[in-house]
Amino acid sequence: MPKKPRILNTETLARTRLFHVEALELEFSNGVRTHYERLMPPAQGNGAVLVVPMLDEDTFLMIREYAAGVHRYELTLPKGRVEAGEDFLAAANREMMEEIGYGANRLEHLSALSLAPGYLGHTTQVVLARELYEQKLEGDEPEELEVVPWRMSELHKLTACEECTEARTIAALFLTRERLHDGR
Repeated sequence: MPKKPRILNTETLARTRLFHVEALELEFSNGVRTHYERLMPPAQGNGAVLVVPMLDEDTFLMIREYAAGVHRYELTLPKGRVEAGEDFLAAANREMMEEIGYGANRLEHLSALSLAPGYLGHTTQVVLARELYEQKLEGDEPEELEVVPWRMSELHKLTACEECTEARTIAALFLTRERLHDGR
């Protein structure tokens, strides 16, 4: 592994409820000095979860949710932040109950994903949920979310759909397909 650059200086450029923009002055092992900017998680941030809820051996549940960044509705998986003091598997179960009206008896951590690690310091824990049961909790969404069942055997159709473009969702579904294919 290469030696990580030395951080010479950090400076906060902006801070909002969701974002903390930080400037870094770095020195690489070859002596080159440069500046980077990065988005840091909020100080009270505990990470996030993204859940693949399997209704049966082939059917997973998605939601159709407004995505402000692209100003359209997107087919995605249940997701949300991990609250202070909350285990990420408990957060996954809570988010499912809030967003799709199901909990899971069996939760399995698949992976941790980053989005754009060159400038974004955020990690999402991907969780596979099985043995679902109906359980609804009040969520914080501004409108009722539409639950959309989809078949893993038709994943190729989903990835061709203009409504499903979020990289975390697509990666989580391929990770899930591989895990299910392994028979675990």
